[in-house]
Amino acid sequence: MSSFAVTAASRSSAPAAVVYAVLLDADSWPSWTSYYEVEMEFPAGVERPVRAGDHRTIRSRLGRVSCRERIVELVPNQRFSYEQDAGPLASLHGAVNLTGAPHGGTEITWSATYRHTLPLLDTIRRRRLQVLVDDLASYANSVVSRHS
Repeated sequence: MSSFAVTAASRSSAPAAVVYAVLLDADSWPSWTSYYEVEMEFPAGVERPVRAGDHRTIRSRLGRVSCRERIVELVPNQRFSYEQDAGPLASLHGAVNLTGAPHGGTEITWSATYRHTLPLLDTIRRRRLQVLVDDLASYANSVVSRHS
């Protein structure tokens, strides 16, 4: 089996700092994704900002499928990169890149590379990634609107 790479893009009127904050806020993910729960895995009693090397568990609303991701790179207001190391998509590497849009706001590019590929599954993955990036942009817009 060969690998499969997909990229989806969207634009938010929110600044990159807001989009980046939404990506790091695990508690917000159920508000803008189909995920039931996103939980950071910190030692008991430890509260600190998310950093590279941290793990999180994601549970889906659809069938409650669970996966575990490791955050591999954080570049404030520019890049959020992760790998799934447990669950049905354990071969996934993903990254969200943020760049300033020419007339304000943020261009969001979400890419994912899967080690295993199947034609029907790849179509679903492509659609799902576009929904994720569009929902991220929309939610970041709503955060700005609520605070204006």
